[in-house]
Amino acid sequence: MLELRIAHLYPRELNLYGDRGNLLALADRVRRRGGRVTVVPLGPGDPFRPAEVDLVFIGGGQDREQRWIAEDLARGKGRELVAAVRDGMPLLAVCGGYQLLGRYYRTASGEKIPGVGLFDLWTEAGRRRLIGDVAVESDLWEEGRRTLVGFENHAGRTWLGPGVRPLGRVLRGHGNNDRDRSEGARWLNAVGTYLHGALLPRNPRLSDWLILAAWRRKYGTERLDPLDDRWELTAHAAALRRLGLAAS
Repeated sequence: MLELRIAHLYPRELNLYGDRGNLLALADRVRRRGGRVTVVPLGPGDPFRPAEVDLVFIGGGQDREQRWIAEDLARGKGRELVAAVRDGMPLLAVCGGYQLLGRYYRTASGEKIPGVGLFDLWTEAGRRRLIGDVAVESDLWEEGRRTLVGFENHAGRTWLGPGVRPLGRVLRGHGNNDRDRSEGARWLNAVGTYLHGALLPRNPRLSDWLILAAWRRKYGTERLDPLDDRWELTAHAAALRRLGLAAS
């Protein structure tokens, strides 16, 4: 039986706008393929042991929580995360977690919260929050449905450096900074994004991209058995229609 062990970083501190639903979506897709899922919650002070997990998830939070988490990451967990991703481990980081994995996040008061530098990006707080539904065109895969849908609510403006690619191009919504039409970031098998919602239940191809990356690294798996995604794709198409876009 194939197993997926997921490290859920800071589940109590970083869990906004349904982010925990991403774990439920991953677990559902693994179990429907006959596999087994174990979620390992890791809070402040808990050690991160890359050899014991296959995938990392970190959700979103507010500035206060991000300060605490930044301090914990600086004690060594951040270095372990970067090393694990460099070794091929897949990771999904949403909103506040995404910001903390960059170089730094500068708050509205001017405080500079250091990040771990996993992604070559930085974030500066803006005066106006960027809120609403989002649709993104992504090139994570070459064929079929290339859109991602979600919900954003963030004041940060994130800027990508040359060492990272965007997750996709904004079709509707604001994205990283409301200026360059980029959304999220990619480096190796790590994905950062502002898309809440939860993201994965309405974007099954992204779920499978993460699962396949984990099982390819662990078992040498090259393809996943297809699933009946009628409900997931119906929700995806409905989100696109609300934004005035045709399903793709």
